[in-house]
Amino acid sequence: MFIISLILFLGGFALFGLAFNIDDFQGVVFAAGIIAVCLAMALPMHFGSTQKSR
Repeated sequence: MFIISLILFLGGFALFGLAFNIDDFQGVVFAAGIIAVCLAMALPMHFGSTQKSR
């Protein structure tokens, strides 16, 4: 899970930088970067707990 989150996190920041260097669909690429970073943070929080609460 850590590797997937790391790839999403770094890929999201790469999309942030790419959004400022392209001419078309800047908002879409930037929003995709935000979504990728949010997923990178949410996945370990959601799937990371191994202990079941009662």
